[in-house]
Amino acid sequence: MQAKKRYLILLSAGTCLVLLFYFGGVQLPSSGRNRHDRSHNGYRPDQPWPHFSDPLQQFLLWDQPDTEEYNIHISPRQKRDVNTSVYKGKRCRMDSCFDFSACKRNDFKVYVYPQQKGEKISESYQNILSIVEGSRFYTTDPGQACLFILSLDTLDRDSLSPQYVHNLKTKVQNLHLWNNGRNHLIFNLYSGTWPDYTEDLGFDIGQAMLAKASISTEIFRPNFDVSIPLFSKEHPRTGGDRGYLKYNSIPPFRKYMLVFKGKRYLTGIGSDTRNALYHVHNQEDVVLLTTCKHGKDWQKHKDARCEKDNAEYDKYDYREMLHNSTFCLVPRGRRLGSFRFLEALQAACVPVMLSNGWELPFSEIINWNTAAVIGDERLLLQIPSTVRSIHQDKILALRQQTQFLWEAYFSSVEKIVLTTLEIIQDRVLQQESRSTLMWNSHPGGLFALPQYSAHLGDFPFYYATLGEYSSQSTNRSHVFMCHPCSHPPGLPIPAHPQAAGVCCQITIIVLWNCDKPLPAKHRWPATSVPVIVIEGENKVMSSRFLPYETIVTDAVLSLDEDTVLSTTEVDFAFTVWQSFPERLVGYPARSHFWDSNKERWGYTSKWTNDYSMVLTGAAIYHRYYHFLYTNFLPASLKGMVDQLANCEDILMNFLVSAVTKLPPIKVTQKKQYKETMMGQSSRASRWADPDHFAQRQTCMNKFANWFGGMPLVHSQMRLDPVLFKDQVSILRKKYRDIERL
Repeated sequence: MQAKKRYLILLSAGTCLVLLFYFGGVQLPSSGRNRHDRSHNGYRPDQPWPHFSDPLQQFLLWDQPDTEEYNIHISPRQKRDVNTSVYKGKRCRMDSCFDFSACKRNDFKVYVYPQQKGEKISESYQNILSIVEGSRFYTTDPGQACLFILSLDTLDRDSLSPQYVHNLKTKVQNLHLWNNGRNHLIFNLYSGTWPDYTEDLGFDIGQAMLAKASISTEIFRPNFDVSIPLFSKEHPRTGGDRGYLKYNSIPPFRKYMLVFKGKRYLTGIGSDTRNALYHVHNQEDVVLLTTCKHGKDWQKHKDARCEKDNAEYDKYDYREMLHNSTFCLVPRGRRLGSFRFLEALQAACVPVMLSNGWELPFSEIINWNTAAVIGDERLLLQIPSTVRSIHQDKILALRQQTQFLWEAYFSSVEKIVLTTLEIIQDRVLQQESRSTLMWNSHPGGLFALPQYSAHLGDFPFYYATLGEYSSQSTNRSHVFMCHPCSHPPGLPIPAHPQAAGVCCQITIIVLWNCDKPLPAKHRWPATSVPVIVIEGENKVMSSRFLPYETIVTDAVLSLDEDTVLSTTEVDFAFTVWQSFPERLVGYPARSHFWDSNKERWGYTSKWTNDYSMVLTGAAIYHRYYHFLYTNFLPASLKGMVDQLANCEDILMNFLVSAVTKLPPIKVTQKKQYKETMMGQSSRASRWADPDHFAQRQTCMNKFANWFGGMPLVHSQMRLDPVLFKDQVSILRKKYRDIERL
């Protein structure tokens, strides 16, 4: 009996030892090399359990494998990947591979390396560099730079391409500011080559960030890299065409439900999905066409379907299909990205993505679920039934969002590059970064500068989204008077503005922008509201639109010294502006036209029923446009305005129309306005001067060139008070005084 107990005890002890060995509870002696490795990782035999007061061990460097013990737990493929240039910085994030100190000292500035003699550079990459150099981020001093961009062309890293730059590895390493890629941004559209099209760029990017097209989720480093769209060399440098959605049709269905027309890869990467498209093609509302005719030796690989596919492919016009389809299929090509993506966005054809593993462009800021359908290549046969099940209200919302995203971020190379830089700036200056709403709603992140305010209600664009009526935050009028050089101005402010119903708060700011000394105080008219006089330091026209700290109200009424308005007119214009706080609301209107003989834009002051500008000599607008005028527009345009002492009102109209994509609003004015204004001696000579109009013609074309097109929008709408000119009792009219003038 006792022997049996001893056997049971021994058996239990042996079992416990085996379990301890299996779960690591007991450490077997190891070789000297392994003991060294374990000591390096913080293990000490004389102290098996570390004290919490011990300092934390240093994390492994981002570009080093853990140890040999780590290597035995990864696959052979992962071992190969670790040795490639792309994967060396796989663990990079902003807090580990980016130096914020330079950005905090000098704000967010970008330096472009000088171009080296003899280095070839593609037109597309030259456009990117020119855009950066023309932006407000650019600096010529590398000591002030927060971000560095190579002048070496990295766009096309396909070794079979004529644009491929050889010996790039050596050239990059020889750059004295390279610093292993830290704080560098590398633009790339194509990487790898036939047959596998890997994402290796052919040189060690070190700790540099990638702004890359067709980047996979496996390679993409969140909040470090930036996924950009694949665009062709014909993509507009600036401006770009607007989206093709001219009006909203209800219900929002078109001739075709789902279309695609493109190459069919017979073999190799990217061929699986396109080879299977014929399964869902029905020749009616689902038209998916492919052709085998591409490449030099396509006939060697053609299959039994090629002849039929090629014949049917030639029957359809791609543009006609694109503009008459509700959904557009965007399958992967040889690489994950495709030109079809941008083409579908512009055509208001909702993209149906079939590219597993593709990190969609600007995914860090854009909610693509509101503008596209994200499919799965493995579920191709379910795509038709899926898109048919989408409600027409959702289709309309998707289509409208495609147009917004196209015009805000993708219509030109300039917008793609600036969006990339703005994303990085938001990471660097997190306390001034944009919200998701600002990126995904009109007017977009490029026109909504977070340095202005952290509160969305301070901008003129988000009242409807926030569920606020504009009068709740803009119920204060600000009178801004400019250039009173001849005498103290007449102020269209009643003695008791609240009683007159003009607004709740009024502040008058007089910008004394001339060489004459200020008049004595007794010469200024008496008012019941504060008057602040600002003497312009540089005496330039652009000082009119500086974001003065004394402007504390949202509404700004801008007046020239020779403008004559009644308080009733000001009251009505302010009431109109409250309903349209993002637009210019004013009185004197002007228009633009295209002169086909001279092939340039023209400017006209003829009084017609058509206009595209309201002069800021008598207009109300949101104070945010002062900030945008000063901080968004380039110094070259503002310098031109200051040099000519002209065109500042045209430039402000260009800016507001570019932001809103809408025309200004003209309101009722007194009959005598035209004659009164033209009769002022201080302006009569200027308006009659032919050089004045010649300068404004020149300004129109310079401004249009910088904006990449003509942002001004024509309108024939004039807003009048209710019952204006109606044959009813004058006592029933709120703004009865306007008719008496």
